[in-house]
Amino acid sequence: MLLARPPDLAPRAPWPDMPLVVWPAALAMWGPGDASSRHAHHAMHLLLRREGTLTFRAGTAKGDSRAAGVLVGPDVPHAIDATGGDVILLFIEPESQDGERLRASLDSPARLFDEAARDALLARLPRKGPIAHEAIGPWMEATLEALAGPTEAPAPRMHPRVRKLLRHLRAEPAPEDTSLEALSEVAGLSSGRLMHAFTESTGVPLRPYLLWLRLQRAAGALASGRTAGEAAHAAGFSDAAHLTRTFRRMFGTTPSFLQRRSQFVQAKARPTDAS
Repeated sequence: MLLARPPDLAPRAPWPDMPLVVWPAALAMWGPGDASSRHAHHAMHLLLRREGTLTFRAGTAKGDSRAAGVLVGPDVPHAIDATGGDVILLFIEPESQDGERLRASLDSPARLFDEAARDALLARLPRKGPIAHEAIGPWMEATLEALAGPTEAPAPRMHPRVRKLLRHLRAEPAPEDTSLEALSEVAGLSSGRLMHAFTESTGVPLRPYLLWLRLQRAAGALASGRTAGEAAHAAGFSDAAHLTRTFRRMFGTTPSFLQRRSQFVQAKARPTDAS
């Protein structure tokens, strides 16, 4: 089962007017489709057109493919045109355990979905009109399992020192010092033990987790109306240019892309056990 959340670390919105869940390592957005020129980014992503089809081109291919959706591996050059309709876009951290499972399920740089396969993936959501924020988490859980297959390994128990560190990292305002030495001191574990326990407990290595958490803080700030500079400062980036570069590397787009979306949600992409 994916996306299960420890009850004492329930997802919450860091800015009250934004339907945002801060919990790496997946990010979902929905809204009007867009067109992109050839680009690449590190996060895997699934893009589904709610109705109709999109055009997709991977790598150096000369011709476009038509499909109702596409799953693209990390760092794969591609271009997509999904204008003229609504889409759901799901980014997945490739270093997370679910990201690794998805990568293993791909036998090519990208996987195309016909309309029947798209309809099956969107069966839990309305085909038209608004999508309820609370419906996205269960949809992400079902979709990742449908794409990667059910996980065979039992969910690991969350290390109590990792649980303590997660509370520290998610506090408001965000902690300024996230060096390994500082985080090891907060957790009360050696650096090596912390990195091992963190990955075992969350399914995401510590450094990718920290980056996604910072990106999500910035995304929440942007969506609540803050400028790129203000969002960068709130999330611990040096300036707006640094934030923009990181967004491009991870998501293949700019912070302003998120500002144009009225709703998005983030959630962790692997179960943990709070007991």
